Formats: sequence, structure tokens, C-alpha cells
Amino acid sequence: MTVKYNLEQIQKEISERSQKAKRSTQPNVIAVTKYVTIDRAKEAYAAGIRHFGENRVEGFLEKKAALPDDAIMHFIGPLQSRKVKEVVREIDYYHALDRLKIAKEIDKRADHQVKCFVQVNISGESTKHGLELTEVKSFIQSLADYSNIKVVGLMTMAPYTEDEIYIKQIFEKLKKKRDEIQSLNLKHAPCSELSMGMSNDYLLAIEEGASYVRIGTKLVGDKE
Repeated sequence: MTVKYNLEQIQKEISERSQKAKRSTQPNVIAVTKYVTIDRAKEAYAAGIRHFGENRVEGFLEKKAALPDDAIMHFIGPLQSRKVKEVVREIDYYHALDRLKIAKEIDKRADHQVKCFVQVNISGESTKHGLELTEVKSFIQSLADYSNIKVVGLMTMAPYTEDEIYIKQIFEKLKKKRDEIQSLNLKHAPCSELSMGMSNDYLLAIEEGASYVRIGTKLVGDKE
């Protein structure tokens, strides 16, 4: 299938689910292009996609160089501190902030304010990165003096399961934590956004208020 066709189907589903959930806005679709060619990424751009997600430094820089200047680049995986300097000046959004060491390195190396999502491991899976829910508030408060970091929201990944009730509970917990942080009115952490939902569960994430969904397989034929 072409990316254009896939995107049309996805947008239709998003619209229908947003209406069902009585949402006034629809989430931004991030094309996860980490395992596809540059040509496929360009096809996604031509189809109307402007948000692109990569989780490897080399792939991120390749796609960034190949895409037009108005492409918005999301780094969606954990970064090693020694790798931060290679990509941070090209990152628009970073979706996996969960360590102070990385925050310090981003603040030191960036030439602009990087919009960051703090990653939360709600399911407690050992294979996933992220803070526990109880750690989120203090971690975000500790970032106040880092002028190159703006905490725009929270991110999580639900377990790969067919249990939709459990998945929605994961997303609901993230939303409640987002609301808690947002209510603090922190200048460095407006925390208004939610990055959650992938090809297998993005419609459930939309019901719980996702503002960014990361879609690879279903959009560009990618593994997420």
C-alpha cells in the first residue's frame, strides 16, 4: 500500500474515534520511519506527514538531512549521553527523557529549547525505559534550571496485549499524571501534551486524550 492510502485510512479512523470520544482536537500523527528507506520517508512527506520519529542517531540524521526543512523531527528512543551532542541541535521533540544525566547533557549541548516528553513506565515492564509514576513530579521539578529543556508532556508505551481495558487503564493513568503536573503551573513544564499510542493501540490512546500518536507499521510499513 502507498503511504498516502495508509494515511487516509488512519486519518479516517482518527476522525471517527475522536468524534466518538467527543474530542474537539485530533492528535498529531508521527510517522515512525526508523526501519524504512529515505524514499519511503519522502513518500510520507509527500502524502502530507510533517512529523517524523526516529530512535537511532544515524537514522535520525539521515532522515533529517533528506527531508524538507519544515519536517518536524522527533527522537523517540533513549539517548546515550555520549550521543546527545551528535543530534540534539537537530531535535524538535525528544520523547524519552527519564534521566537527569541526559537532561544535563541536552541543556549543555543544545542551541535551542528542546521540547521534551518525560517517559513514564506505567506497566512496570523491565524491557521498557521510563520513570515510575511516583517519580515523575520530583524529576520534572528538578529540571527547572535547565533553560534548554521544556517539558511539554508525558510519554508512555502500553504493553503489547489484546486486553483493551488494561491498555486504556495505562493511558488513563498517564493522563491523570499529566493533569497533576499541568496544575502545578511550572514555567519550564507546561506539560499539556500526551505522547502515547502506536499502530496496535493508537485508537485507544485517542480515546484517552493522546496529542501525539507514533505510527510505524500501519503507516509506512515499519516496525515500531
